[in-house]
Amino acid sequence: MLEIDNLTVAYGKHVALDAVSMAVQPGECVVILGANGAGKSSLLKTVGGVVEPRSGRISHEGTDLATVAAHDRVGRGIALVPEGRGIFPRMSVAENLALGTYPERARAGVAARQAEVFELFPRLAERRRQLAGTMSGGEQQMVAIARALMSNPDILLLDEPSLGLAPIVVKEVFAALARIRSTGLTLVIVEQNVRASLALADRGYLLEAGRVVGQGSSDALQNDPAVQRAFLGGTSEPLDNEIS
Repeated sequence: MLEIDNLTVAYGKHVALDAVSMAVQPGECVVILGANGAGKSSLLKTVGGVVEPRSGRISHEGTDLATVAAHDRVGRGIALVPEGRGIFPRMSVAENLALGTYPERARAGVAARQAEVFELFPRLAERRRQLAGTMSGGEQQMVAIARALMSNPDILLLDEPSLGLAPIVVKEVFAALARIRSTGLTLVIVEQNVRASLALADRGYLLEAGRVVGQGSSDALQNDPAVQRAFLGGTSEPLDNEIS
């Protein structure tokens, strides 16, 4: 579904991604791990069309995305939930969700899709007329995810969905992501909460200083000594309780 080949991204002289290659298959949940500054967010922004690469190729279902604008990528089924949520604070929840229905692919079945996101996030149904900027951080993240789902995506890119959220809200968000994953939607997640993301994912890639330095199944990464030392406190205790 998504192929990234020798992708290089730079901001001036700073190289954020250096010849990165990876692939995502339909229905997979793939997590991108790495310390701050490793290039994780740059990767998702480039796939989403927000950042232009210096070189390399990104293809979606066999189509080269080099000349496809960001809004057209949404129309192709690629939805990005950015770090910081990117919602419109002076618009209501319902108005934010309506923005997700702009692509032509999203214009049919709007009522059914809205019912699905309200079932996924009941709090949004209760507060559909509330201004998004007056909501808690966790509720705003729910709005951002729900808006992306309203675009009827084939692949959902999530950049730090648990950033800045209270632990109980993190569990709620990841429980929702697990339900989304169960529908067969393809997920690519950048996340600092390594335990929760590995519990959800099929596979993962490890980025360091803009390069892929490891990859494997979620179980293999969980048991990798380097991943344990860097992210899991040196332990490989079970991850399932992180999203239960």
